Amino acid sequence: MSQFEKLQKAAALKYDDSSGGAPVVVASGMGGAAREIVGIAEKNGVPVFRDDSLATLLSRMDAGVQIPPELYRAIVDIYVYFLGFHVDSSGNVTREPPKKQKEDGAE
Repeated sequence: MSQFEKLQKAAALKYDDSSGGAPVVVASGMGGAAREIVGIAEKNGVPVFRDDSLATLLSRMDAGVQIPPELYRAIVDIYVYFLGFHVDSSGNVTREPPKKQKEDGAE
């Protein structure tokens, strides 16, 4: 695996609200595996959020493992983003269409 391929990381999460637990990593990997995870998601209309730091942490986790409590906030922020909610500094929640994410993960 080349240095460039090692830089590419991805993870897929699943949340089952009936389980009462945290989201679970269903796939994770680097290089070719990361490209395959993203490709499958995009092909199936699953939203892809690009965040290199979070991808680095999640790509090291095995499939079937719940995300650790330290990552709850980051994952909630992503779910809120994709569901189209906005929470202002006062805690007021509104629903708005999600903004299109740029390739580098910035808005």
